[in-house]
Amino acid sequence: MGNVLTLPEQRVVLENVSWETYEHILSDHLDASAPRFTFDRGRLEIMSPSSEHEECKQALTILVVMLADGLGIDIRNLGSTTFKRSKLERGFEADVCFYVQSVPRMHGKTPIDPAVDPPPDLVIEIEITAPVMNKLPVYAAFGVPEIWRYDGTLLRFLHLSGTQYVESETSLAFPQVSAADLSRLARQSVSSRSTEWLSDLRSWVRKLK
Repeated sequence: MGNVLTLPEQRVVLENVSWETYEHILSDHLDASAPRFTFDRGRLEIMSPSSEHEECKQALTILVVMLADGLGIDIRNLGSTTFKRSKLERGFEADVCFYVQSVPRMHGKTPIDPAVDPPPDLVIEIEITAPVMNKLPVYAAFGVPEIWRYDGTLLRFLHLSGTQYVESETSLAFPQVSAADLSRLARQSVSSRSTEWLSDLRSWVRKLK
């Protein structure tokens, strides 16, 4: 019934799961940071993140926040907010996601209703191990315009084109930066002292202006 990958991340994929069961599982894990669930028309992935996974997520979150602050870009950090639509029979909880281009429309709006509100402008997915389930069709169905995928070494920008994602050298949300620079900075977050890394990051952001 399921596929399991071991450390550093644990991913389980269950087949033939009803929408009602998916919603019951979500309600049982309300406000929990883990595990995270992705649902695609009867397939349910349950992902339990490792410490490496969470450190990578935190580093990229800090990168986005400091980029936005340094460049004077207003953002809204939605974390791992659940986006689900029964008509699509799909739902996701990204590692972290942001409103960037849609911030003026979504400023102060709560709760968010995925049936009528726009999807996040930017989704970040940490994939230390190869994913069992292809989440891209789920994000495409919601119309998420940009995904950053990071495997612990390399960051890739993916842009939605029609119903497919294509890799790009530039970011829609932050066109001033490159995937190569963000990959380097994310790797440095592991090898450097936190104070040194944050200082280097601030200096790098100042040079972008």
